[in-house]
Amino acid sequence: MFKKLVAIEPVSLIPSAEQELHAFAEEVILYNDIPAGNDEIVARIGDADAILLSYTSQLGREVMLRCPNIKYIGMCCSLYSPESANVDIRYANEHGITVTGIRDYGDEGVIEYVVSELVRCFHGFGQDPWDGMPREITGLKAGIIGLGKSGGMIADAMRFFGAEISYFARSEKTWAQEKGYRFLPLSELLNNNEVLFCCLNKNTVLLHEAEFERLGNKKILFNTGLSPAWEEAPLLKWLEGDNLLFCDTVGALGGTHLLNHPHVRCMQVSTGRTRQAFDRLSEKVLENLRKETEQQA
Repeated sequence: MFKKLVAIEPVSLIPSAEQELHAFAEEVILYNDIPAGNDEIVARIGDADAILLSYTSQLGREVMLRCPNIKYIGMCCSLYSPESANVDIRYANEHGITVTGIRDYGDEGVIEYVVSELVRCFHGFGQDPWDGMPREITGLKAGIIGLGKSGGMIADAMRFFGAEISYFARSEKTWAQEKGYRFLPLSELLNNNEVLFCCLNKNTVLLHEAEFERLGNKKILFNTGLSPAWEEAPLLKWLEGDNLLFCDTVGALGGTHLLNHPHVRCMQVSTGRTRQAFDRLSEKVLENLRKETEQQA
């Protein structure tokens, strides 16, 4: 059991999970607003040995240096790699601080968003049909950039509706081959597909000027990641054509200055933040705490 557990910002746990936190520490403090900066984060942590945070605050080495009692950091958000994390994972590892994160808790809502927007676009629900007359997803050539959990789920959803699936990833996936999904170099994927789905880790940028030239005109690009998958200048040039860009959040889009672009469709809502996602998130955060306290016992 920890001596003091502090959630330095809102961490989106359901009420029953917040109550269960008291089983893991002698003292539990939950903050319901986002700290203004490092000084406030340090003040909130104080002498705590366990920390919870979401994706809206940064926990870097400066903070950890000033809070030497920290033994455990529970990220109540996705943790894919040290490069994409909002916690300095390398510093924590070097100083014996355990860091846990969670994965695969909000993907279902994102897949529903992608299907919904593509169907509305193709059929012309509340807008002009993409092709001038209503059409189905059947026969669509769809490319997935990044075939992780959400990318794989989008591929499965598109295949269910009759699309032809190809993908680019760091390596070819045996399970994808078994489903009939074709692995292609990125340049071929961009050139050969009408709709592209970027499903990349945060801060991963793969689309530069050459990639947008390969993508060409009369294409639809979805970004389901937490940050832009492109350089902005070539993106803007590409959007001058007969193309569309779909994002759910401003973070995925790259800024509010792009919201009014005529070829941008941004919901300004995190489509993965559903009631069911909060249930899954809460259970995974608690399970990480259970494993950590069991190891301490």
